[in-house]
Amino acid sequence: MKYRLAYKKEAEDDLERLSPDVAQRVFRKIERMRDNLAGDVKRLVHYTPGWRLRVGDWRVLFEVEGDTIVVWRVVHRSDAYE
Repeated sequence: MKYRLAYKKEAEDDLERLSPDVAQRVFRKIERMRDNLAGDVKRLVHYTPGWRLRVGDWRVLFEVEGDTIVVWRVVHRSDAYE
């Protein structure tokens, strides 16, 4: 299944704060995820949003709403699940 992408304001701000090389790597992984949730994707239990994508030390937290992936945050792993 091919998903569409949507970003919350917080996720856009998170991406802008990353160094250019890290931001580019994260963005490429998010784009790959559009095709059947490809990548290191895991469903989260008892956590909102309900999914995460691992990109090295960074976590992309997102929800799947129908045919749309809504990216909530892009945070360092040490801050991801607080």
